[in-house]
Amino acid sequence: MTNGPASPKPVDYFEIGTPDPAAAQAFYGALFDWQFGEASGPAQYRAINGTGGGLWDTTSMGGPTWAVFYVHVDDVQAAFDQAVQLGASVALPLINNGAIEFAHLVDPAGNRFAIWNELPAEAAAE
Repeated sequence: MTNGPASPKPVDYFEIGTPDPAAAQAFYGALFDWQFGEASGPAQYRAINGTGGGLWDTTSMGGPTWAVFYVHVDDVQAAFDQAVQLGASVALPLINNGAIEFAHLVDPAGNRFAIWNELPAEAAAE
């Protein structure tokens, strides 16, 4: 374990669409330590941590919101608690299915997302 700054939490490809990209950027930046690229193109797309996903400004599309993605976190309960503290609501409470632990939340703009982690092998075998 290191005493340095927190690492960004990994996600595969995803998109977040919102008419308020600044608020979404502030929320996800604080929750997962994400870095956002410069806005570009007509929808002001911002790449997130150089991954295969990003944040879209949907104002020119009438302002819809969308997102469903899983973020791999070190401690699901701690991330859950922090998300709620930052203004998220609970869509699906913390679940342990024997192999993984996960929860679905909704950010302050209405976008659904999930946090998860594998259970230790000995916990999954029980």
